[in-house]
Amino acid sequence: MGNDDYGIFELDLMRSWQLRQDGEVVHVAARQQRLIAALAVRGASLRNFLAGMLWPEYPDDKALESLRVTVHLVTRQLPGLLVKDGALLFLHSGVVVDLHKIRAVLKAAGLPGGDMVAANLQELRDLEFLPGWYEDWVLFEQGRLRHDQLRALTLLAGGFSGRGDHGAAAEAAAAALHIEPLYESAVRFLVAAELAQGNLASALVAYEKYHDQLLQDMGVEPSGALKHLISEAVKPHAHGAKDQLVPAWGSGLGQQPLLHNV
Repeated sequence: MGNDDYGIFELDLMRSWQLRQDGEVVHVAARQQRLIAALAVRGASLRNFLAGMLWPEYPDDKALESLRVTVHLVTRQLPGLLVKDGALLFLHSGVVVDLHKIRAVLKAAGLPGGDMVAANLQELRDLEFLPGWYEDWVLFEQGRLRHDQLRALTLLAGGFSGRGDHGAAAEAAAAALHIEPLYESAVRFLVAAELAQGNLASALVAYEKYHDQLLQDMGVEPSGALKHLISEAVKPHAHGAKDQLVPAWGSGLGQQPLLHNV
């Protein structure tokens, strides 16, 4: 759908800021970029709120004047992109924003059958919202997106595991841990998936890596549930295997030996 007679606007906020009009890249100054991005993130917003958010270092009257000038520059360069409704400003409903699509995918990933919309786990893992932008409102949105990524990838790991697709479960859990290495829910899914595939060594490596970093960064041990999962996995090998046994370095499992080269 186009914006009345002004063509189709497409706005990218992931990885870098870019605006296209009818497929052609439009070059926009930094101040106007920030207003457009803020409206894409926040939706319809009061002018006073936008002025304070975008120019927090300015007194109110100067911030409002900066907003007025920026709105004028955007509407002159890009007619049809902004909608002014009294004290409210918002983007035209026909503007296609990649962030909105990503939010929908992350939300759907947690629903039944959501794994079908998340075939490319690496793409979900590598999402970045406006890297290099450091305003408070941008940092807040980056944190919100990161939380949604972790939640979606962990839910996907659980869904794959529940259907017996342990390879995909391990991949989704590993993608979550790429974002946050100390996310224990993802560690648990990764360890369980490796064990279900018969990869005891890989499960132990994942556990040891998490254990050591958690102890170093936070000064705490993994949960009892995760320790129990590892202990139960190791027990049959420790009692019945003829392979060489070595101590469990830093595993938090006491003197329980681990198999060497399992």
